[in-house]
Amino acid sequence: MILLKAVDISKKYGEKTIIESVNINLKKGETVSLLGVSGAGKTTLLHVLAGISPPDGGKVFLMEEDITKNPGKIAYMMQKDLLLEHKKIIDNVALPLIIKGKSKKEARKEAIKYFKDFGLDNTQYKYPSQLSGGMRQRAALLRTYLSSNKVALLDEPFSALDNITKSAIQKWYLDTIKKIDLSTIFITHDIDEAIYLSDRIYILKGKPATITDEIDLGNLKKDTEKDFNLTEKFLELKKMIISKLV
Repeated sequence: MILLKAVDISKKYGEKTIIESVNINLKKGETVSLLGVSGAGKTTLLHVLAGISPPDGGKVFLMEEDITKNPGKIAYMMQKDLLLEHKKIIDNVALPLIIKGKSKKEARKEAIKYFKDFGLDNTQYKYPSQLSGGMRQRAALLRTYLSSNKVALLDEPFSALDNITKSAIQKWYLDTIKKIDLSTIFITHDIDEAIYLSDRIYILKGKPATITDEIDLGNLKKDTEKDFNLTEKFLELKKMIISKLV
């Protein structure tokens, strides 16, 4: 089942075309990565999908509904966690529910159900400054989930973390999105991350940028194979992707 579909998306800034004739889709239960060098237009495309920036051509559909130029239909998580430092974690996380019209009490009651699944036990009444970088990102992802329709757009959410923390949170991310049935489009320029997290990878390349390749990783046993990132299959995939990016 296709949840999100972008058809022939083009976007200009002034006279410069950034992306052109981009076609992508997201199926139920998938994590799909947009992979490209810095400045390739990945964030521009995400802004169009989220309705933040109107396209100059093409349409975006969420479960067959035309949501082009219609913000608020899809959850969007940026690189920075953007937690409000003066609010407790429970209130940061519950904010989308309050915006949707729930009372503070109702929103807290709904949000707190997910704290265990997101590894946030005992953080409810702490402030963001009291959490590690990895825990802050978990809180930000929970807030994103509560504002979503089971679809989320993630713009390099782990890029600011150190390698050890990033590795741990990537594994947690894969486990968690299966539990909560969240389908995601994930921006990265980290090839290792794209291979490890994705069911499919779209490569965005060129000036103006378009989708040049789609790589299906659905049959890889990434969760069960020990040290998958050191296997010959992983290294072959990485070499192939590098050749398509340059």
